[in-house]
Amino acid sequence: MLERWMVPLIAGLFGLAIGSFLNVCTLRWPEEESVISPPSRCPRCGQPVRWHDNVPVLSWLILRGRCRSCGQAISLQYPLVELATGMIWAGVFAYHGPGAESVRGSLFLTILFGIALSDARFYIIPDEFSVGGAALGIALSFMPAGIDWGTALRGALVGYGALWAVAVGGTWAVKRFFPGRLEAAGVDQAMGGGDVKMMMMVGAFVGVWGVALTVFLGSVLALVVFGPLASLSKRLIPLGVFLAAAGAVTYVWGDAMLAWYMGSVVGIPS
Repeated sequence: MLERWMVPLIAGLFGLAIGSFLNVCTLRWPEEESVISPPSRCPRCGQPVRWHDNVPVLSWLILRGRCRSCGQAISLQYPLVELATGMIWAGVFAYHGPGAESVRGSLFLTILFGIALSDARFYIIPDEFSVGGAALGIALSFMPAGIDWGTALRGALVGYGALWAVAVGGTWAVKRFFPGRLEAAGVDQAMGGGDVKMMMMVGAFVGVWGVALTVFLGSVLALVVFGPLASLSKRLIPLGVFLAAAGAVTYVWGDAMLAWYMGSVVGIPS
């Protein structure tokens, strides 16, 4: 019988390994490259990374952030992503304890983290995260935890449909009232298809109400945090980053926020 403190520790160590693979996914999937072949190698000298130099976080510290073969600096992103993913898994298992919901929650938050990293760097949300994540969310809904499969399926459909409608309507509005703005930004639509498919994935994990809360919180975060910068720099808002943050908030505090809203604002006790 494992001691209670050992469960999040083991989960955190497993999360470190997942974080190492997540680094590869966020860098290769947006470039439509395989995450299996070629194996990890130094981008400068091309030497493959040896197994003992690929231990999450520890190898980066031992090598002092440099390639063993040529001394090329290794991005700080690698240990930070590994550490953050490890903390996600440890935190979820510490809160829920060992069980299906911990697995479901850890996978959902890890996918959101990967989406945020990919969208921030490449302005791309790979289908492996969005479509693959939606399929995973529906599959996990058959486990004895979280939402049931009907709620997951409805959430996925509403998540996709609602964002598709917003994307179509937003594109029409921008072209109608701000002609030339999309062309100046080098795009032909106000919202990318990746954001639409991402919300399908979010809906599969948190349901219809979770989709509504995620879209609301993500839009507010994007406008408050990135909106002023975007207006000055003319850069597009990487909406997936903010939707991912909002999705994480919805998963952790969504039920409490909805209960407060329904009770305090609408006047319907939960």
